[in-house]
Amino acid sequence: MRDEEIKALFDQQAAGYDKQWAGMAPIREALYLLLDALFIDLPADARILCVGTGTGAEIAHLAERFPGWRFNALDPSGAMLKLCRQRAEHGGFAQRCDFHEGYLDTLAPEAAYDGATCFLVSQFLLEPAVRTAFFGQIAQRLKPGGLLASVDLAADIQSPDYEVLLPGWMTLMAAAGVDAQMLERARAAYARDVAVLPAQQVAGIIQAAGFDAPVQFFQAGLMHGWVSRRAADA
Repeated sequence: MRDEEIKALFDQQAAGYDKQWAGMAPIREALYLLLDALFIDLPADARILCVGTGTGAEIAHLAERFPGWRFNALDPSGAMLKLCRQRAEHGGFAQRCDFHEGYLDTLAPEAAYDGATCFLVSQFLLEPAVRTAFFGQIAQRLKPGGLLASVDLAADIQSPDYEVLLPGWMTLMAAAGVDAQMLERARAAYARDVAVLPAQQVAGIIQAAGFDAPVQFFQAGLMHGWVSRRAADA
């Protein structure tokens, strides 16, 4: 998807986004539980870049878990970022956050961050070279050795496994309360607007962008998570 299409999509979805996906909270909480364990050794005053932060759910979790951390909430959708700011103000951690509307190329390129999160973002970049460049921009902004936790949908869509995983994933979303219209939109998007690639291929894209070999730490249905350390020579 093009940048303006991604922005328009999430501007449109912002108002009802959290409600729409509330039923998937158990998966999100499992992800955050593992994320805590992976990020536990970052400095007590770590700076964290949250790429495509949406309404700021992961910032809210990390801000409570690590009270000395500061966050840069980056999102191209002004509507999403407004909700993120409201969440931070309500949660009492807004003073530890910077809110930046835009894409990575609008953010200063210095290596200023100890860690980064990027959840369900890179999958919208259909060209592998563009996706590699995207992760390269994250690497550029991490300190040497900095950690990236990234999550995307992944599967070998040509394999028999996908014929099992996709219906199961749709059934899971339906059981979680995702409405029928959204399910059909998601099914169509997976075939047209989302780069659902084999997990090993996604890991290879991340590594090619300037990270040590990513380690997969999470899977729930089609959703996969990797932790990657910025390579010393990136």
